Amino acid sequence: MSLVSVADFEQKAKELLDPNVLDYYKSGAGEQITCGLNHEAYKRLRLRPRCLRDVSHLDISCEILGAQLAWPLGIAPTAMQKLAHPDGEIGTARAAGQAGSIFILSTLSTCSIEEVAEAAPETCKWFQLYIYKERSLTQQLIRRAELAGFKAFVLTVDMPTSGDRRADARNDFKFPSHLSLANFQDDLTQRFASKCAGSGLTAYVTSQYDSSITWQDIKWLQQLTQLPIVLKGILTAEDAQLARDAGCAGIIVSNHGGRQLDTVPATIDALPEIVAAVGKDLVVMLDGGIMQGIDIFKALALGAQTVFIGRPALWGLATDGQRGVEQLLKILRHDFDTTMKLTGCASLSHIQPSMVVHESSYWQHE
Repeated sequence: MSLVSVADFEQKAKELLDPNVLDYYKSGAGEQITCGLNHEAYKRLRLRPRCLRDVSHLDISCEILGAQLAWPLGIAPTAMQKLAHPDGEIGTARAAGQAGSIFILSTLSTCSIEEVAEAAPETCKWFQLYIYKERSLTQQLIRRAELAGFKAFVLTVDMPTSGDRRADARNDFKFPSHLSLANFQDDLTQRFASKCAGSGLTAYVTSQYDSSITWQDIKWLQQLTQLPIVLKGILTAEDAQLARDAGCAGIIVSNHGGRQLDTVPATIDALPEIVAAVGKDLVVMLDGGIMQGIDIFKALALGAQTVFIGRPALWGLATDGQRGVEQLLKILRHDFDTTMKLTGCASLSHIQPSMVVHESSYWQHE
């Protein structure tokens, strides 16, 4: 049977992946309520299409932080992609480049910064970052990403500690010995890790998450690089305003795919208040729950300038490596093109907030 949707790729990936790896990729925190909300929230939004508009020529290109993109979708950082397929992050990055999309490389990748840069030179690449307890580790990653031609840093800010991921605990999930955290194979990291006798490199890197970081550390980060800094994990207008005041270039409205704090809102539900607070001052982006081109349209109508997918790219990768990700992106692109035409929008500037409303607006009674 042909794979014609993200859901089809997800089902195929579930058949192919090792059960423990599948749980690692798909599960969320706690009772996984937020995981469900990320998808259900889109289903509660209704489209209000306009008719009799010339949509014979579409222009869905956009510019995000100086990057010219073919369309407003990129690939979010997801860890350990060689668990899904030997192509790993290199395959995903190449597929993003083929589609004219941004690729964000995770710090916890199984292909190194340098390997991805060499293998996907034409892809617009950003680097996801943590501020580690051992600040020199963060500094070194910044230098390497700059030298490799990455164009922005995406600082994850919703992880002072790991969320309550029960599936991983039940499975006693461990990083396979035949793979490595490719960005931590250098002498500096090995020297630090050796101080933690018996803990292993993966445990050492995990131990470096710093629960003491504050907004003052954003200033420290800005002193290290001239590249744009994007904060990933913002869910409130208050924190979005602090990000603006701190001089960040953008934010990604994200709940970490539901993997950190359960029962926080779906990102599409959190988006409007954030756009209202800072949408004119910095680049507002979103991840979480995107399964169709229709979902992309809804997020843009509510004020996002671009969106990112995480798990769907993994499903494509697990199904057929780089080719699988390319095919999945083509499906999303076709679906988005169709949605644009059927809503009467020939360009992104034609998308209006009035074109998306909550389903409850149709249930009002006198």
